[in-house]
Amino acid sequence: MKTKEIKIGGVRIGGNNPLVLIAGPCVIESEKTTIKVACKLSEIAEKIGIPLIFKSSYDKANRSSKDSFRGPGLKEGLRILKNVKKETGLPVLSDVHNIDEVKMASEILDILQIPAFLCRQTDLIMAVARTGKTVNIKKGQFLAPWDIKNIIEKVISAGNKNIIITERGVSFGYNNLVADMRALPIMRALGYPVAFDATHSTQLPGGMGKSSGGEREMIPYLARAAVATGCDAIFLEVHECPERALCDGPNMVSIRELPDLLSDIRKIDRIVRGK
Repeated sequence: MKTKEIKIGGVRIGGNNPLVLIAGPCVIESEKTTIKVACKLSEIAEKIGIPLIFKSSYDKANRSSKDSFRGPGLKEGLRILKNVKKETGLPVLSDVHNIDEVKMASEILDILQIPAFLCRQTDLIMAVARTGKTVNIKKGQFLAPWDIKNIIEKVISAGNKNIIITERGVSFGYNNLVADMRALPIMRALGYPVAFDATHSTQLPGGMGKSSGGEREMIPYLARAAVATGCDAIFLEVHECPERALCDGPNMVSIRELPDLLSDIRKIDRIVRGK
């Protein structure tokens, strides 16, 4: 099943292109650590031969508690992401949470991400789409995969066909998510590249009371299953030490474990694509 090819800098996602990696820390914790992780990810991806898009959030506006770490904010976060691009040459992705952020974010980001909780916010989607930048729509935990068609139509109606859809699990009772691999071919049949978020799919939303829990040990299994099912990109949140991460540590990959996982999924992708 072939999807539309999207070009983001030197990275091509969809079409007949091999698997792409979208990876980085959940949130920008500091400029030093963010650039350090970006450089390390770039080295790993280049060695394994997988195209990389760097991601990190300048503001996590949907935390469980008012006391949760949110990041440096719009201006400082974008300044850091601009420096990531300068240091590594990588395309960068971050999420926008309100219309007021869109113009400034579009001046730096290569991909503007619609968070899962906001994937039905029409005005925000339209504002992001009108920038002409690639839009990554994270499918809400409350949506069926075929419902994503309505969101795609909103983006297209604004004159933008640079669209990526990201699956990140679906709610299954309280504080739990499941990953339905049927969602990947269903959404790819709509014609646009589909990414699978193997880290947030192991999240236990609000499972620790004032923060989310997670089952980090399940990430490799879901990542391998998604690539075997067929997806255009794998989305992974990565940290030097997930146990000390300021956000989403229980469902992030340790950068030390990343090379083995990427090597596995790249082999699977080559088999799936018959190469």
